[in-house]
Amino acid sequence: MGILVIEKQDLKHNIKQIKEYAKKDNEKLKIIAIVKSNGYGLGLEEYANFLIDNGIDYLAVASTDEAIKLREAGIKEDILMMSSTAIEQELEDMVTNNITITIGSTEAKDALIKIIKRINKNPKVHIKIDTGFGRYGYLYTDTEKIIKDIKELQKFVTIEGIFSHFSTSFYKESWTSLQYNRFTEIIKILEENKINIPIRHISNSSAFIRFPQMNLNAVRIGSAFLGRVAVANKLGLKKIGYLESEISEIKALPKGWNIGYSNTYKTRKETKVAIVPTGYAEGYHMKLSSDMLSFGNKVRDVIQAIKRLFKDTKLYVEINNKRYPILGRIGMYHVTVNITGEDFKIGEKVKMNANPLYVDSSVRRLYK
Repeated sequence: MGILVIEKQDLKHNIKQIKEYAKKDNEKLKIIAIVKSNGYGLGLEEYANFLIDNGIDYLAVASTDEAIKLREAGIKEDILMMSSTAIEQELEDMVTNNITITIGSTEAKDALIKIIKRINKNPKVHIKIDTGFGRYGYLYTDTEKIIKDIKELQKFVTIEGIFSHFSTSFYKESWTSLQYNRFTEIIKILEENKINIPIRHISNSSAFIRFPQMNLNAVRIGSAFLGRVAVANKLGLKKIGYLESEISEIKALPKGWNIGYSNTYKTRKETKVAIVPTGYAEGYHMKLSSDMLSFGNKVRDVIQAIKRLFKDTKLYVEINNKRYPILGRIGMYHVTVNITGEDFKIGEKVKMNANPLYVDSSVRRLYK
């Protein structure tokens, strides 16, 4: 099995670039670091502590379990759980562990007030507004309900923030602008009703880079810290994370020998190969599913796939800073690499490009 290597200097570089870009238009712009999904694959506790050590003081997760794990790891900084919930046990766990709670429905509001009356604590809360994502949050059209619920909540909690979530900020500007306008209109209506909520955030990594005018006074940064953004990388961010494995077997295959499942590759001549014990089960060559893309993007995916039929589309690994092609299909736990003409030994280190988000949590993370 391979290990996921995180190069600390590159991660520090990305944090520095993002902090400097954030200060360009607003010296006081708050950065909320998203560490959901095992810290975007970098390891929840390790990644959170690294961010804190480099000047980030506000974290956010998508589940109560992740928030509690951070507290159990000794992290004292603010932690926002971004998913609204009306499940009383989750709310109680968050209140008792000083987690900032998201409220996005009357049911969640009622459940939280019930908990607070019983355990007598005053948690911090962010209000979630659904401006067109269709998931968590009050519908932006339900202004009377939003005002009523906030005024009731204010008797029991500290309402620290209000936020929404873009659905297409990586490609569709018109829809992103519409969501932004809906959100800022809600803020305006709240202010007209003497409700002033200090922290306001809607921008994710893509919007932060593409539309700085929409950043308000806080932004949520996740994929940008990893240098793996879905928009033009104008900040000079470096890609974070690669799999490191090693050669476990070396063998010579005769001409005309099949390699891998479905016999998709046959040697054209005698070929020296290395077997590397890392495959897709650990996250190698896994990527975003096309079902997350629009029809237009799916069409572009098909066009790109057709183009790849007519050019070199081999996958490569690196050994001693030189690229070597993978032969045949990627296996669950292995790949076969063409090392013809080389005198490598068993145990030679192999570098494999991989998005940390898709690297299995059982794979060890190494910061170096």
